[in-house]
Amino acid sequence: MPLIYILSPLVAFLLYILYHVLVAPRFNVLRTLPGPPVQKWFGNHLQHVLNPIVTPKVHEIFVQRYGRTVRIRGLGPWDERLLTLDPVSFTHIVKNTAIYEKPWQSRRLITSLIGCGMLSAEGQVHKRQRRVALPAFSAQNMRSLVDISFKKGIQLRDAWVDVLGSTTSARIDVCQFLSRTTFDVIGLAGFDYNFNSIRDETNELFIAYKDMFEVAISQGSMFRTLLSIYLPTINQLFPDNTVRTVQRCKEVIHRVAGRLIQEKKEKISEGEKSGDPYDGKDLLTLLLKSNASADLLPEQRISDDDILNNINTFMFAGSDTSSLSMTWTLFLLAQHPNIQDRLRTELLSIADKFPRDLSELTEDQVQSLHTALSGLPFLHNVTRESLRLIPPLHSTLRVATQDDEVPTMYPVHRRDGTVDGTKRSFTVPRGTFVHLSVEAFNLDKAVWGEDAWDFNPDRWDNLPEAAQQHPWHFSSILTFSAGPRACPGLRFALIEMKTLYYILLTNFVFKETEDKITKHNVVLTRPYLSGKFKDGTQCPLLVSRFTPT
Repeated sequence: MPLIYILSPLVAFLLYILYHVLVAPRFNVLRTLPGPPVQKWFGNHLQHVLNPIVTPKVHEIFVQRYGRTVRIRGLGPWDERLLTLDPVSFTHIVKNTAIYEKPWQSRRLITSLIGCGMLSAEGQVHKRQRRVALPAFSAQNMRSLVDISFKKGIQLRDAWVDVLGSTTSARIDVCQFLSRTTFDVIGLAGFDYNFNSIRDETNELFIAYKDMFEVAISQGSMFRTLLSIYLPTINQLFPDNTVRTVQRCKEVIHRVAGRLIQEKKEKISEGEKSGDPYDGKDLLTLLLKSNASADLLPEQRISDDDILNNINTFMFAGSDTSSLSMTWTLFLLAQHPNIQDRLRTELLSIADKFPRDLSELTEDQVQSLHTALSGLPFLHNVTRESLRLIPPLHSTLRVATQDDEVPTMYPVHRRDGTVDGTKRSFTVPRGTFVHLSVEAFNLDKAVWGEDAWDFNPDRWDNLPEAAQQHPWHFSSILTFSAGPRACPGLRFALIEMKTLYYILLTNFVFKETEDKITKHNVVLTRPYLSGKFKDGTQCPLLVSRFTPT
């Protein structure tokens, strides 16, 4: 075979690479936008825009120097990206889901862990799954969650009482306990399955979920993660401990959760045949009923695999985000004892209306308690302020599937630093990665005032006009995202959090330890002990019994 036939494809491939690395970037229209310099040829800005320890200051500097439409460097000189800090641009991007999708890299990573559920699905697949799932999150269907959250809150209280024993106070990793509690809640609310993990961590399904989320996500190697995205075959041929752990966990989840799906389908079918409909209130039952609804066309229904993938999605999104939100709230309250005292006083103001022993409350009394909690203004303020200040999802990524003209609220700066005050849009080329920072908008001083980085629940009693202009999905903050992909579990999360805050704060007092807690963006914003990242997520606090005076 002539050598030319062997070399030609190789030369063509090298020319293709050289064009995209050296030539194409010079003609990228994003180069007309301003952005921070890069000191090295393979330098990038990812650490600056993804690390929650530095991002508030980085975003502030970017706005001052480059405006709110900023060009940043991704993995290499060919990877020019957009960071938008403009609310109108953000709204345009999250609303136009047909133009701006999650990158295939993100979707492959998510799918490799929890399947193609609503977190990773795009287009018609996502619409079909969301249409089936949304009825399960109605206000009426969330009533059963109140009772589940309350009972698990009581179990958590009792577990901490046992830890304290006869001592005045104890160092408790509130993050780990809250993680086990939210697993229990979503297990029962999600598919009527009791992990019982608050007191016993030996359940095989709980261990499978916990190991997959903690080992694969929090403790996984960055190199192996990149391999699993770009060269998944290498991981299959030469699996390391993380790969083997994920595979083992997925097998357990598929076996046990798959069995639960079949059992639920049988109960629903038997109820239809007997004329006594199965009355399960868990999300799995509601999903299956919604999927089988006569109002749904056959082509709009989803498969059992899709059902399982979305149960996995609920397990991840419904447990991890809630436990981290509550962890950060307790941490902030420990840092601000005066706010903690005010909140406890408000919570105790409704306690006299119910039996002193919370375990004696009837289901109707639990519902009444939830109604009372929903009407407490300072509890709502603290909840919103914590979610604003430390959103579990720090930022997210989109990719443009076509060229697009993006509107802006603020003028777009030119690369030379000048500003065209009349121009209120810019062009995003097809294939551009767009960084959407939830934290940046939640902490924007132009919106929230000079104390935007402070924990100040009272700000919600006199919200700045700029904050009121963008209601987003929840209370002028982006913590639950916005647009067609906004979090469907908003009501679920608020019920769970407020119920647990009531039980914990009327029984315990929280203080800081001598440990330094730092924030790291590992899929979600997680607490770690400074210098002990390899030890995993943890947030120890000094917990003592609350004694009414």
